[in-house]
Amino acid sequence: MKKLIIVESPTKANTIKKFLNKEYTVLSSYGHIRDLPKSELGVDPEKDFKIKYVIPTKAKKNVTLLKKEVEKAELVFLATDPDREGEAISWHLIEALKLEGRPYKRITFHEITKEAIESSLKHPSAIDINLVNAQQARRVLDRIVGYKLSPFLWKKVAKKLSAGRVQSIAIRLIVDREREIQAFKSEEYWSIDAELEKKEKFIANLTKIKGKSLDKLEIKTKEVAEEIKLELEKAKYKVSKIEKKNLIRHPLPPFTTSTLQQEASKKLGYPSKFTMSVAQSLYEKGLITYHRTDSLTLSEQALNNAKSFIETTYGSTYYPESTKRYKAKGRAQEAHEAIRPTNVSITPETFTGDEKQKKLYKLIWTRFVACQMRDAIFASTKAIIDTDNEYTLQASGLNLQFDGFLKVYPMKSTERDIPDLNEGDEPDLIKINTDQHFTQPPARYNEASLIKEMEENEIGRPATYASIISTIQERNYTNKNEDKRFVPTDIGFTVVDILKEHFPNIVDIKFTAKMEKDLDYVARGKQDWIDNLKNFYGPFIENLTKKYEEVKKTVVEEEISEKKCPKCGKNLVAKMGRFGKFLACPGYPECKHIESLEKKEPKRTGVTCPKCNQAEIVEKRTKKGKIFYACPNWPDCDFALWDKPTKEVCEKCGSIIVEKGKKTKCSNPKCK
Repeated sequence: MKKLIIVESPTKANTIKKFLNKEYTVLSSYGHIRDLPKSELGVDPEKDFKIKYVIPTKAKKNVTLLKKEVEKAELVFLATDPDREGEAISWHLIEALKLEGRPYKRITFHEITKEAIESSLKHPSAIDINLVNAQQARRVLDRIVGYKLSPFLWKKVAKKLSAGRVQSIAIRLIVDREREIQAFKSEEYWSIDAELEKKEKFIANLTKIKGKSLDKLEIKTKEVAEEIKLELEKAKYKVSKIEKKNLIRHPLPPFTTSTLQQEASKKLGYPSKFTMSVAQSLYEKGLITYHRTDSLTLSEQALNNAKSFIETTYGSTYYPESTKRYKAKGRAQEAHEAIRPTNVSITPETFTGDEKQKKLYKLIWTRFVACQMRDAIFASTKAIIDTDNEYTLQASGLNLQFDGFLKVYPMKSTERDIPDLNEGDEPDLIKINTDQHFTQPPARYNEASLIKEMEENEIGRPATYASIISTIQERNYTNKNEDKRFVPTDIGFTVVDILKEHFPNIVDIKFTAKMEKDLDYVARGKQDWIDNLKNFYGPFIENLTKKYEEVKKTVVEEEISEKKCPKCGKNLVAKMGRFGKFLACPGYPECKHIESLEKKEPKRTGVTCPKCNQAEIVEKRTKKGKIFYACPNWPDCDFALWDKPTKEVCEKCGSIIVEKGKKTKCSNPKCK
């Protein structure tokens, strides 16, 4: 009996072929074989959102080949991925290959192994039309927003702009964070610690004054810090209390799509799109389970294999008394599994693949093994030290007692040693340290923190995060700075402002999260997908029609520059384009002169240049975008700093004090 299995990718097909005999032919659809047309909306809202699907030109040749193979086959298995998109691809295959009336079955598996493939062939199912409809609803919603709202932005802001249902939220998050940073006012504060000695030297931090706990920002000036320093220098110190206890650190759960993208960004520096590409190759080669998942479930076989591996490799002391099981919060599809290696015996050391695959595989493997290991145990010691003039200090020690899962999956944990102190001990004072600090603005988003924010707010699905992040950069709504953090462009600010004012629902986090939940209801058969679309479309189109009449062209086009057109002499005007503001001749189309806007005024620091004493130091950027601080009188004055200058000067050498991270230091490298 000749049987045909259709999957999405040729790599996946080649892996599956290895597990089956010659009666099976395994072919690839090469992804989607039907989609909405690019040249038109492709959806008719007046006819219950009837969708016009077409076979893209690049897919036609392969569809013809698949049709021929279907004719030869006595049974067809649709083996696309086990999620909404995979279910929709199988449904499209049924339609395009005209499988209705022919013997076909749907099979799913979460890992490409011999056991999983054989099991799926023994337990086929039907197409889950609810998953298909949820995917269709998402596709239609995205198409409506993109094809209806983008032309509005072309007319009111600039040509070739685009709006997206979920990407607009991502841009808003970045813009809102940037405005928080711009509005932030740094506050000065001081910390005080005592360097003490009892057999050994140790540090104790000031925590209370006259029995009142010290707020982090309470000591606001150098003068106050110096007063306290003088008091502490005169004081006698005595240990009043010793607290000892064990601190338990639990392993992190296995990876989901979101947490894999976050950790790969932080530990490997992989962009989310690249992470998903590498994970796809590992999955298709049968090395990891399906990589698009929000579940933390692990199969019983995987748990048993992990137990055996841990006890054999590291010893029974590293396996907990009972198996660790994890449960995801929110909208996770528990029928799926977390991301894990398909065979725990294939260790990172025995892995064969390119270097980028190996790094990601190691991350997945170590996280999986670690999640089944015993907790790490730290011994914590806290010494409370009182003075005879009503100051209280605290010294803390932390020492690893049992590494547990940290043996496999190291994590940041700062061990601190303090001497073996006893209540009543009277340590000697060596010196008092006062340190100046400045409060820092909230950090800009990087890929990891943006993904985390979207996930926590239930925006989009984990599988869409990589494409969202890629899209907002490709469309010039945001760039990455030298720290690989997102900074919105002028056009990003403008688009978000217009959407917030005129289409608040499109960039409203709660509204978008509700749309995602409604799509989940459709996927579970609890809501009709047509009703879902109607609920959104009616109010959206009514508002869009009204805004076309109400909203004027963005005012940036009305800004007249003092600069003259070099070709016709007219005053150039500032316009907004896809890549931000630029100057253009108002005589268009007769005169087509355009040029970039002059650079903005440098950001001032309020600190006078110590070298020429004539100008105020300004913030500048290198060609690669790295920030530095310099005198604007260059080349006559070449004073420059990498770190942000403060108005304070060093007491020892007179050089400028600069901010270095959360601390301050002398800018003179020779001064200690």
